[in-house]
Amino acid sequence: MQEYSFETELNGKTLRLKTGKIAKQASGAVIAEMGETSVLVTVVGDKKAKEGIDFLPLSVEYQEKIYAAGRIPGNYFRREQGRPSEKEILTCRLIDRPIRPLFADGYGCETQVIATVMSMDKENEPDVLAMMATFAALHISELPFEGPIAAVRVARVDGEFVINPTIPEMENCDINIVLAGSKTGITMVEGGAKVVSEADMLEALEVGHNALIPLIEMQEELRAAVGKEKRVVEAPTVDEELYAYVEKEAGAKVKEALQVKDKMERKAAISAVKDELIAALPEEYAERGGEASEMYSKLTKKVARAIILDDGHRIDGRSFDEIRPITCEVGSLARPHGSALFTRGETQVMGILTLGSGMDEQRIETLSGDVTKPFMLHYNFPPYSVGECKRVGAPSRREIGHGALATRAIEPIIPSNEDFEYTVRLISEVTESNGSSSMGTVCSCTLALMDGGVPISAPVSGIAMGLVKEGDKVAILSDILGDEDHMGDMDFKVAGTEEGVTALQMDIKINELPKEIMVKALEQARAGRLHILGKMLEAIDAPREDISVHAPKVHVVKINPDKIRDIIGPGGKNIRQIQADTNTRLEVSDDGTVKITAVNGEDAAKAVQIVNDIGTDPEPGEEYEGTVAKVADFGAFVTIRPGVDGLVHISELAHSRVARVTDVVNEGDKLKVRVLEVSRDGKIRLSHKATLPKPEGYEERPPREREDRRREDRRDDRGGRRDDRGRGGRGGRGGNDRGRR
Repeated sequence: MQEYSFETELNGKTLRLKTGKIAKQASGAVIAEMGETSVLVTVVGDKKAKEGIDFLPLSVEYQEKIYAAGRIPGNYFRREQGRPSEKEILTCRLIDRPIRPLFADGYGCETQVIATVMSMDKENEPDVLAMMATFAALHISELPFEGPIAAVRVARVDGEFVINPTIPEMENCDINIVLAGSKTGITMVEGGAKVVSEADMLEALEVGHNALIPLIEMQEELRAAVGKEKRVVEAPTVDEELYAYVEKEAGAKVKEALQVKDKMERKAAISAVKDELIAALPEEYAERGGEASEMYSKLTKKVARAIILDDGHRIDGRSFDEIRPITCEVGSLARPHGSALFTRGETQVMGILTLGSGMDEQRIETLSGDVTKPFMLHYNFPPYSVGECKRVGAPSRREIGHGALATRAIEPIIPSNEDFEYTVRLISEVTESNGSSSMGTVCSCTLALMDGGVPISAPVSGIAMGLVKEGDKVAILSDILGDEDHMGDMDFKVAGTEEGVTALQMDIKINELPKEIMVKALEQARAGRLHILGKMLEAIDAPREDISVHAPKVHVVKINPDKIRDIIGPGGKNIRQIQADTNTRLEVSDDGTVKITAVNGEDAAKAVQIVNDIGTDPEPGEEYEGTVAKVADFGAFVTIRPGVDGLVHISELAHSRVARVTDVVNEGDKLKVRVLEVSRDGKIRLSHKATLPKPEGYEERPPREREDRRREDRRDDRGGRRDDRGRGGRGGRGGNDRGRR
């Protein structure tokens, strides 16, 4: 059993690809390592093709095992859950998108990629390693994969580009993108930025593409050493005679149907031409309706592309850079904390904002440890949005992916927790779809934030770009339709503010994208994005000054950290009591910051007062309505704040002499008191007498007499305590002996 290993240097670290030792029964198996992070990827392809399908039956699974970080899962079952996490789903998509177009035309065998994180060092992210191991495993396997390709992550840290940055470095970068490609071009891009120029993004892509070259050469060495002979796949044959018949009978009708502007009417028209064609097939083709139907689909795509490249306009009549009509409405819903309806052509998205407290943050268990997210965006794509009937269930991978793209686009403009003490959740409800609902989500959710009074740094808009390329003929399309996405060669989404880019996503169906096309696409996207932003600002040009009246009110109080225990109380008794009495939620930080979330201002003010009372020491002269907690012979202990007691000496209960404390108060009584003194060790001396009106003829004793009286009282107190112990106290004769001593 021989293990083969090849390596190269990236960012001062060694990237290693190994094969030949583990999972030898798979079609291909590779382990990618960097630092102490390692990912095993296996690929397996069935021997026989699936019949009756016209798509590639490829599935990709990426699994983050908690053992990789040396931990036991924190859930009830203490094992990884069956449903993948959002991070795992997004990584599956990163792997799937660049490899799917590179399988040989006509290959239809069930194919599965499984990537498993085996070890994680909390410095090196495993997602790009999983991509590299997948590309290498496919390249050395017998599967008809037209590689090699490679992938890297590019980040800009302190103005310098870094390839495959560490996790700490990514926390301080302003550009973070993942790209895949061949030696001659880029095939996939996914990433975000903190408002950077198109020129900076292009530079990042160029740096990343240059870094792919040694990774591709390493895979070629790996294949030369252990590569299997590739399967031969026969490309689908086309009956030229039948295709010519379909083109002759339906070509002109298809062209007319494709140019119907309304999506549903266009779909019906295209379907009607197809039904007419199949029904009228001559006798020699009567039994070949399925083949004729496939050829009709090819013809439809060919005619749509010809309309663009030869006729110089799009199927809905627009010019290449023309944006569909846009309407924007804000405040569409009454009870949510912000809402907006964004409509662009036949794509319509409702953006909805809800605000919460820190307790509403999302908590996630990851390989790097538990993390919290104060900002969330959830994208929903119901079947009615495209006129279909389908089962409604858990979010699909597509919904997770589109939501993540919109999150990256908007997150850079969300205020920090220091400036805006709320958890922010945005919901995108796609109500109609005909192209780029993810960018519609960016626009509608930005408007919802502004409607809700969230002080964003700048509004964000987004646009989806397309490409049709045949030889030297190239058309770059702004604001693509669903049909243009399906029949075109590229789906390129760009989002950002007026000043720069915040998110980027690109998938292409051709082998690679030349740099000059990408430069032109980015510039055309910028013009379209600014046009859309202008339409948005016509509806609302700045965030509202106040948040919704229905939103919770968050107040921040700073207290002495030594007082935290008094806020919380034994077993959380005090904080629960405060929350119950004021109908609020309290979050206490170790630095003494207390966040108070309330439904209305009155409850918030009440809670703020209580927290301030507990969090600050009482001052001489302050008066309180306290509760008698305990009665002793020498006075009464009164609770003036939760967890804060003071002593009212018997001499301070009334202006006249009091024989027994219980003649004036008993445990549980309410008693108005004034603070006389707070000693250095925090003991509080109170007076009830000071809050009472003086009787007629009453004379206050001189200070010297009062001091003599206090000494006398203290002697009485000590004597009383000795007497108490002498009567038994802690038990029996021992207590009497101590009393006598």
